[in-house]
Amino acid sequence: MKPTRREFLCATAAAAAGALAPTAFAAPAEPGEPVRWPAVVTLLDGTRWAPAAGRAQVVVFWSVSCPFCRRHNAHVDKLYRAAANGGPQVLTVSRDRDVAEVRRYIAANGYAFPVSLDHAPLAAALAARNVIPLTLLVDRQGRLKQAFPGEMFEEDVMELLTL
Repeated sequence: MKPTRREFLCATAAAAAGALAPTAFAAPAEPGEPVRWPAVVTLLDGTRWAPAAGRAQVVVFWSVSCPFCRRHNAHVDKLYRAAANGGPQVLTVSRDRDVAEVRRYIAANGYAFPVSLDHAPLAAALAARNVIPLTLLVDRQGRLKQAFPGEMFEEDVMELLTL
């Protein structure tokens, strides 16, 4: 039997992550479905990140070599700083593998938002799309609400404070 498009995308993502295990690999959440977060998400500083219960999440996939991401990340950092007092929880995910390069990029731009390099498990949970920047919204009940492929305007990013 021919696999569905979703099954194909999931298998492709798993193969790219080097972890093809059809019985253990869940499909990324579709809008309205609960997100199956990875058991452990490690941040660039070595701490662990977990979604806060009852709080919305904004997750952004990006890369240091992406000029659109640089502009987008400036808006995401502004959102992160503004959300510190009860807004959505912000997590960014670098698709890069060079930890030193990501650290230099974060420091050079003065970003304060949390960064994870756990790209494969987070992509497997949230999105099969391989687009950057990619901004995903998870509602307060833990369901994927919406995905925004590409760069967003500052006012659109800041509107996410109302989640």
